[in-house]
Amino acid sequence: MEPYTFASSSELHLPVAVKVNRLEGHEKPLPYSILLKRPDLRHRGSNLSTNSELYITVQPFADSKPLTVHSQTPYKHFKNGRIWNQWLTLPINYSTLPVNAQLAITVWDLSPINPQGGDNHHHVPFGGTTISLFDSDATLRTGRQKCKIWRHKAADGFSDTSTPWQEPKKRGRRGHQEETIVVNEKQSRRDAELERLVGLMKKHEMGEISENKWLDQMVFRQIEKLERQQVKDSLRPKSLGRPGTAGDGEVGSDTAPCAEGDADHVDGAFFLYLEFPRFDHPIVFTDHEYPPPPVSTIKSAEPHNTATVNFKPPPEVHLGPGIHSDVNSHSDTDGGGRLIRVYDPEIGYADNPAETKHRRLIRGQRNALDRDLKPNPKMRDFLQKVMSYGPTGELSDKEKDEVWRFRHHLTREKRALTKLVKSVNWNEPGESRQAIALLPKWVQIDVDDALELLGPGVQNPTVRAYAVDRLRKADDDELLLYLLQLVQALKFEPQATKGDETDSSLASFLIARAVANMKLGNFLHWYLMVELDEHAPNQSPANRKLFARVSYDFMTELELSEEGRSHRKILLRQGQFITVMSNISQAVRSARADRLRRIEDLKKILADPKNDMLTFDPPLPLPLDPEVKITGIIPGEANVFKSSLFPLYLNFKTDSGAKYPLIFKTGDDLRQDQLVVQIIALMDRLLRKENLDLKLTPYSILATSTLAGAVQFIPSTAISAILGNPTYKGSILGFLRYHNPASADKPSILGVRKEAMDNYVKSVAGYCVVTYLLGVGDRHLDNLLLSPTGHFFHIDFGYILGRDPKPMAPLMKLSHEMIEGMGGNTPGAVDSQFEPFRQYCFTAYTTLRRSSSLILNLFALMQDANIPGLAFFGPDSVRKVEERFKLDVSEEEALSFFAQLIEREMGAWGPVLIDKLHGFTQGWRT
Repeated sequence: MEPYTFASSSELHLPVAVKVNRLEGHEKPLPYSILLKRPDLRHRGSNLSTNSELYITVQPFADSKPLTVHSQTPYKHFKNGRIWNQWLTLPINYSTLPVNAQLAITVWDLSPINPQGGDNHHHVPFGGTTISLFDSDATLRTGRQKCKIWRHKAADGFSDTSTPWQEPKKRGRRGHQEETIVVNEKQSRRDAELERLVGLMKKHEMGEISENKWLDQMVFRQIEKLERQQVKDSLRPKSLGRPGTAGDGEVGSDTAPCAEGDADHVDGAFFLYLEFPRFDHPIVFTDHEYPPPPVSTIKSAEPHNTATVNFKPPPEVHLGPGIHSDVNSHSDTDGGGRLIRVYDPEIGYADNPAETKHRRLIRGQRNALDRDLKPNPKMRDFLQKVMSYGPTGELSDKEKDEVWRFRHHLTREKRALTKLVKSVNWNEPGESRQAIALLPKWVQIDVDDALELLGPGVQNPTVRAYAVDRLRKADDDELLLYLLQLVQALKFEPQATKGDETDSSLASFLIARAVANMKLGNFLHWYLMVELDEHAPNQSPANRKLFARVSYDFMTELELSEEGRSHRKILLRQGQFITVMSNISQAVRSARADRLRRIEDLKKILADPKNDMLTFDPPLPLPLDPEVKITGIIPGEANVFKSSLFPLYLNFKTDSGAKYPLIFKTGDDLRQDQLVVQIIALMDRLLRKENLDLKLTPYSILATSTLAGAVQFIPSTAISAILGNPTYKGSILGFLRYHNPASADKPSILGVRKEAMDNYVKSVAGYCVVTYLLGVGDRHLDNLLLSPTGHFFHIDFGYILGRDPKPMAPLMKLSHEMIEGMGGNTPGAVDSQFEPFRQYCFTAYTTLRRSSSLILNLFALMQDANIPGLAFFGPDSVRKVEERFKLDVSEEEALSFFAQLIEREMGAWGPVLIDKLHGFTQGWRT
């Protein structure tokens, strides 16, 4: 079978075309008696010659309304027959045609006087026909068509047309028998032969019959003669009708007078031969499907009030006398009733054209007056409320108009630029020029606003270049925090025009900074390599080509300097190093042996000189952290973890003499963990700027492809192992006392050195807030770790934004064992650190809440990165984070909510049950 059997009309982006071939027909000449009564008929073209000059108009209709203007054949002088052989193209595509589209085709006759008056004085309808473009099976008509011409009628194009292209079947009337038409045997054979020849002609047009020009012309002429003779023969039965059936002047009969009282002439039968384009496959009609509105934006109706859906309030309706809103109501004064709401697919996707035009006119009139306009106190409060909206907030039409009206006044407000960009109609050249002219006058915006201007909602190159100029003022350490998102923002850069080989301003900026800083260049290179991975899911060819171009330009720029060439060699060595590590990891995974045997095999492979892992000369900057230069691996300390993917534990020697342990994994997508750890590192920086160090541990993690990556190993112990170890007396406090015992010369709390206890309390508070904001799920005692110095941290971020594989999952992981490690929450307990823990939580939550725009914009730039946790929610992923910031309430209400959250999670029994079930499952597997 062929791979395709039909095509969709919505994919056929070609203009509708029809070929007008010829007009065939016969009629009796007008008698002189009629010409004497109607002097205007003496000069009508069709009465002067059987091959008079006619022209044809073709216009598409649907639902009895024209779709476009008509197309017309050129004026042509006929000699032996009315033959046009002219293709007409209509200004409408097949892809936009409705299923009931039809062509209204009118043949026009030249006449010096129009008997019906009006503007059309020099032409009258010779006849018309209406043919549908799709047949009863919703398949596009193709090839030759024979259309009946209804004399002296213009094609109406109505749904119930009076000029159909095929004569409708006649039905017998009551009291009269249907007329019997006798056809001789010779005529029947000729009609059958003509039908066979027409079928062969269609095969010839499709290329199924070989071409022979001189013979084909003879056959075509013979077919035309047969068709002409068939038209003449069709007149004969009509003259055999009974008196009163064909000649009684009945309106609508073939021989009826066309004009009231005076017949133009006795009509014959005319047929117009058309030809539609042919395609390789049948074209089946497919309607345009509007995407469904986001479910989260439609509020469910109240049980007893259907008018609470998220739409504009219904207008007040007053019904007149005698009009009842209810069928069963008989009161003329009853103005109530139920409104039926109909879903309009354009709501939320397209602007109201009337409002758009009104806004354009109003804004055009205010240009001279807005420069010195200042808001009054009420309007100032209104604008401040608009400025407080988050990056996901949409502005109403009134808010857009007010922001535009006070745009000159708002140039001193840095938060207002993003709102102005949302308020401008960038399709209007006048508005866009005025908005761009304001950019140099605007006060310097923050980084979070610059990141919002680099998102998918901004396509103006000048605005994006302005955002990039703001990023130039950020230092390398700050830029590194946003580099992952800035690489994704390259997808949203405007498409370069044809022949324009220059890069976008963002790409040029990233390349220039990466060439000047080796650490930035290291991560830019590996972020691009992940995007160029052949196994990257749902990566479009256009995006892959874009990142390949940026990578090529980066390498080309490195070649321009001696330092850059050295940097490029390092990147090539890193690529070879990662390739060897991936091959070793896959070999260990695929080996059919127990874990001990896999460990022995791993050590042998690493010790083999063929793999070049024993010594790196010169020292190699580690891709995971280029500031660490490794000189070789320690094969004897390698290990394989207990996991289905068998991650490798590797220990490297560094040029400083220290060791650097890491975990290398294949078969797992680490991009989501990389994103979460990056956001944690950003939050740690934001908290430190407010002099709040919560001892977070944003360990290094790097995805080298979509199915491989490296993770920094932090020496630590899982909480589950601590609770099951008798050395620590089965408690976190015992673990802290064991590794940090109190001494007489140093202050202590609960028998633990004060510094270690501070590390524990602050890090637990920090991770409680961070994991709540990010919606980290699947929290159990195996992925909560504690280092000997008291640093508590989370690992394994496979579930984020509120997703969790287990039922009754908590919003925040705060177990009873974690609180006991602080000394408990009993009021009045000596040295209990629970109250400082709560205060750290409140301070961290309010601090991060004030920087919510930056965090939300970073998530918005990652929406199209094909990361599983973000792709699951799609466009709503940013809103999932925004909901946890509680931006719709005051700071006091948000703190009250967080305090209640802590109290609820401490006493919840669901997490306790989950931990016990998880521990039982892990023990059974072991």
